[in-house]
Amino acid sequence: MTDPKGLIRESYNIEGITAGECRSIFLDWALSLPAEAVPAEALAALLEHYEDANPGHPMNTVLRDGLAAADSPVRRGGGAARVPPA
Repeated sequence: MTDPKGLIRESYNIEGITAGECRSIFLDWALSLPAEAVPAEALAALLEHYEDANPGHPMNTVLRDGLAAADSPVRRGGGAARVPPA
């Protein structure tokens, strides 16, 4: 399921929503994804569903930014980051 609580759908229905409000909704959406969900796939599906029908909507930019961030590697912390390889 790409939008378990309908948060993204509702964001597209809010008249005059701002980019900051979209980012807040996006965070709530990301936290509500099931553990087995693949965020990049969910984001791509949401963009395919909503983007063309809602040109210029700030959620399009937020979803695109989220997709770009999902594709980039994430630095891991902890001991492995501090200990040089043998």
